[in-house]
Amino acid sequence: MNQHDRQKGPEGLPPRGPGPGGPGGNRIADISGIKRKELDIPYARVSRAQMLDLYLPERPAKDARGYPVLLHIHGGGFMICDKRDDQVNDWLHFLDEGYAVASANYRLSGEAVFPSAVQDVKCAVRWLRANAARLGLDADRIAAVGGSAGGNLSAMLATSSNHPDLLDDSLGFAGVSCAVRACVAWFGPTDFLAMDRQLASVGLGPCDHDEADSPESRYLGTQITKLDPALVARANPMTYIDDSLPPILLEHGDRDHLVPYLQSAMFAEEITKRLGPGRVQFEILAGADHGDPMFGAPTNMAKVRAFLERHLA
Repeated sequence: MNQHDRQKGPEGLPPRGPGPGGPGGNRIADISGIKRKELDIPYARVSRAQMLDLYLPERPAKDARGYPVLLHIHGGGFMICDKRDDQVNDWLHFLDEGYAVASANYRLSGEAVFPSAVQDVKCAVRWLRANAARLGLDADRIAAVGGSAGGNLSAMLATSSNHPDLLDDSLGFAGVSCAVRACVAWFGPTDFLAMDRQLASVGLGPCDHDEADSPESRYLGTQITKLDPALVARANPMTYIDDSLPPILLEHGDRDHLVPYLQSAMFAEEITKRLGPGRVQFEILAGADHGDPMFGAPTNMAKVRAFLERHLA
């Protein structure tokens, strides 16, 4: 059994809210001290999942362009967790740095399979861009950030903006760009079919991503080893690398027993191979496991902050 949580909610759907199997534990973020916030904003109207929370700094934007935006996408094996669980805490600190923070839900695999989650987060970007002037946001400075499944979806935003087959214009804002200016992806899967082999090669596991009930199989709607590999590859951000790729920061712990660090390593290597040096920054956190507190530690967040300041300035 994969170590991602297997809870079920009413009618067999995965529960909304944080789950013990996702990164960040199972605590709700304490947002009581944030004065400027708007919660549960629908960015599309197909599903109750298509909502985001928006947090704004207390001080005015540094210039007339408005606040740069971090769009946080939560993890949880594409099956569980929520935009308001404590995975968002690391990113809420950026309010003090003058960033707006949006945290988005998306349809989980118990409700809709791939590419629905990708279509949802693309629509969330479109919503932010379409409403930027009204909200005091800078439509040209949006970065996608997230860990685990959220790292995969953040990387999909970074790599696939030129692929209309991953858009659903019926969700709204047709014609509005879904591109992001930068991306921070923590410990996210980038090649589903390579995960078990890579876990075995580094002596970690369990190696159960190929199983019928794995998060990846549920996300694609069929056991991934029974699908045409080309269909599985559609969910891999590595598939879409091209010259439109914005700057991307990949971080991964070398003791990750759920998503092997080789996922980020091979993604970074492929980006450099195709696009040359300088397009990706790859950091290995020595001794860090999946969702490790080391990612949110001040020393690491200083690297993240420097990356975002460099590319959203």
